[in-house]
Amino acid sequence: MTIDQVMRMAPVIPVLVVKDVAHGLPVAQALVKGGLPVLEVTLRTEAALDVIREMSKVAGSFVGAGTVLNEKQLDQAIDAGAKFIVSPGLTTPLAEAAIERGIPFLPGIATAADIMRGLDLGLDRFKFFPAETSGGIKALKALAAPFYQCRFCPTGGITVETAPDWLAVDPVLCVGGSWVVPAGEPDPAEIEARARAAAVLGK
Repeated sequence: MTIDQVMRMAPVIPVLVVKDVAHGLPVAQALVKGGLPVLEVTLRTEAALDVIREMSKVAGSFVGAGTVLNEKQLDQAIDAGAKFIVSPGLTTPLAEAAIERGIPFLPGIATAADIMRGLDLGLDRFKFFPAETSGGIKALKALAAPFYQCRFCPTGGITVETAPDWLAVDPVLCVGGSWVVPAGEPDPAEIEARARAAAVLGK
């Protein structure tokens, strides 16, 4: 599986901040049932690695780790069963480690220099982050123009209302969104409904 294939599995990748391991299974089951199989569990909580393990048990799920900052976290995420890696930025040591391990890798970029560094490393699929505060759709279009070979997953400040506008941009393959799973005790029925609505965006 390449990162391009991962990005094309669904129009929205839920960005998940899960504090309780017990929430992992019901959240993943609801998202997959709603049509969103690609799940990004951010390493922002102490429970994150165990959540990746739990969510990976759900049939049809494709679970990855987000907010990966360094090689140590990369290896911890892979050991927990992560099938892809997302980072908020692009550093050479992390990129080289991800490439060496052969895992799909989606690094964050916000500037032309970031993209050029990625291209030098052999990467051409990026997370545009933070999308809204980095200039929004106009900024991404301007950035993407000189880099015709690159494709993007904008993340950061995107909502169910604005996602279709992002998905209408040619170089955008998918968007990352935290709106699909609200904070707090999970409501599987609500999460499934939000996932179903998200799964048809851009179509």
